[in-house]
Amino acid sequence: MRDRLQHYINGEWVDSTGSETTEVLNPATEEVIGHISLGKEEDLDKAVKAARAAFPAFSRTTREERIDLLDKIVDAYERRKDEIIEVITLELGSPVKKSEEVHYAMGYNHFKQAAKELKTFQFTDKRENSTVVKESIGVSGLITPWNFPTNQTTTKIASALAAGSPMVLKPAEITPYAAMILAEIFDEVGVPKGVFNLVNGTGETIGNGISSHPDIDFVSFTGSVPVGTKIMENAAQTIKKVALELGGKSPLIVLEDADPEYAANTAVSHIMSNTGQVCSAATRIIVPKQMKEEFEKALEKVLPTYKVGDPQDRNTFTGPLVAEKIWNRVQEYIQKGIDEGATLLAGGTGKPDGLEKGYFAKPTIFTDVKNDMTIAREEIFGPVMSVIYSDSLDNAIEIANDTDYGLAGYVVGKDKKTLAQVAKSIRAGRITINNAKSDFSAPFGGYKQSGIGREWGNFGIEEYLEPKAILGMEE
Repeated sequence: MRDRLQHYINGEWVDSTGSETTEVLNPATEEVIGHISLGKEEDLDKAVKAARAAFPAFSRTTREERIDLLDKIVDAYERRKDEIIEVITLELGSPVKKSEEVHYAMGYNHFKQAAKELKTFQFTDKRENSTVVKESIGVSGLITPWNFPTNQTTTKIASALAAGSPMVLKPAEITPYAAMILAEIFDEVGVPKGVFNLVNGTGETIGNGISSHPDIDFVSFTGSVPVGTKIMENAAQTIKKVALELGGKSPLIVLEDADPEYAANTAVSHIMSNTGQVCSAATRIIVPKQMKEEFEKALEKVLPTYKVGDPQDRNTFTGPLVAEKIWNRVQEYIQKGIDEGATLLAGGTGKPDGLEKGYFAKPTIFTDVKNDMTIAREEIFGPVMSVIYSDSLDNAIEIANDTDYGLAGYVVGKDKKTLAQVAKSIRAGRITINNAKSDFSAPFGGYKQSGIGREWGNFGIEEYLEPKAILGMEE
């Protein structure tokens, strides 16, 4: 039983000021794996006070000192690899192979990339009669979601450390343990007291507390649009800067010259990876009408090759949804798709055969979807695909951009000129052509209701800095 009932504040594990706790479940078995404390406003105040006290000294540390700190974190993170993989598999239900190849690896790469960016990052810029100096923004409040327990935490933490910004982290209360391992790593390598603080708790208490706290200068949040809206409202009361990475309803445009099986594999991998619990996943697949029959046959051929099952099995590709409430929501969306007249090609409501225990959902593919249907408009956050047929390439691009979101976009095909044209035409923050590998130096963030600001690489570091113009300074 992993009972972790303390918060990490000012370089120490300290008891919560309240007595309320919550269970942490293994979504594959529905069994309790531990408990955490739900922090109070008093706990948050202590953490913010510690970060505020650490700010003057940490913001003045040198580039070299912060690179050395990040390098030490990378080494310590690597030493804890097996435990990080184990914890993510237990608390998220991520298949163990994906916990290693995706979740663990993303955390490692964000720390590594931040250290690399710092070596050449320009903190000063000489202008005509001024010098622009980029300084730490102050104390940062970090609020992270449950679906990637290392990715969203590490990209924010690494950028804050690189910029010289002390921070307070509130991880998601249903997947808290990976973040607590990070706190142990920071303690081990000697992150200065008060620079990193972790307070567990609910969004209502700790999340709202962070976004409205007068001594927090910047809030970085990853999560849903409604919560992002609330954070903006809270932050506006003290005119604090916010960065928001919110939802998505990302399109995958299949070109006429695409290989149907390659396109089908690409599409299926998006709803199956992390059980579809990915904000940037391609969930709207836009296919030329003339490819309808062969694409649907390819989907039916490809889907069974992605095994759903026990996360501890290295052959499993897709595990359970993270919680019962998420499972229930996904079931509601699948039923809406049926009720609104989309064609159910595969899956449906209920659990897969032989997986009655755990929050497993049937991988579900709808075809003949219209872009005004609920399943095409709203983020489902589960293994559900909507296939939409287009009359032309211009029509496909129009459908792709007809959404409130703009986090990511995808295109598969063979003609390089057309691929580039489509990629430039999709209004979203990150476009991937033919499954190109990720780039941790490239910015990540969205257009429209998908958010404000960017993470990853030097763009992420910039979020934690303020530019100051000094006129007439001689060096």
